[in-house]
Amino acid sequence: EFTRDSLGRLDLLVNNAGITSIGRADLLDATEENWDALMAINLKGPFFLCQLAARWMVEQTEADAERRPKIINISSVSAHAVSTNRGDYCVAKAGLGMVTKLFAARLADHGINVYEVCPGVIASDMTAPVREKYDKLIADGMAPIRRWGEPGDVGKAVVALAHDYFPFTTGEVFNVDGGFNVRKL
Repeated sequence: EFTRDSLGRLDLLVNNAGITSIGRADLLDATEENWDALMAINLKGPFFLCQLAARWMVEQTEADAERRPKIINISSVSAHAVSTNRGDYCVAKAGLGMVTKLFAARLADHGINVYEVCPGVIASDMTAPVREKYDKLIADGMAPIRRWGEPGDVGKAVVALAHDYFPFTTGEVFNVDGGFNVRKL
């Protein structure tokens, strides 16, 4: 309500809240308490924020068909890559991918595009504890672009999507991962 009252309109929602697995426990040792805490932040929160924003965006586009609001969910390559010591995180990010597709299908008739941005290994507070592990993986060619991703790399993808450079796309995944998903023989 504060945003609505103070700004009067909503052009863009970027869902970028998230936490990593608490304790990075093996899949067989994961706890229900940690699962619930992570799901509340990484999946439940983004779902209901999308819903809240979408309702307002629909109202806006019905009043002005020229409006082209966007929803961008920041997910992770972990939505598609298995990590058995972060199962809860992987499941939440895979779920966020489905949230993106669901809202994309529901909102397309209103001219509201919904996207999923999947960062790869990005230098951040979340990856700081495993920096040494990923330094080695990057050096060994985990992805064709052999460097850490930077938050600005993700930001540039979000800016491109927000500026409506892809008006004929919705529900799509934009990987910002140094080519992690490129398969090599």
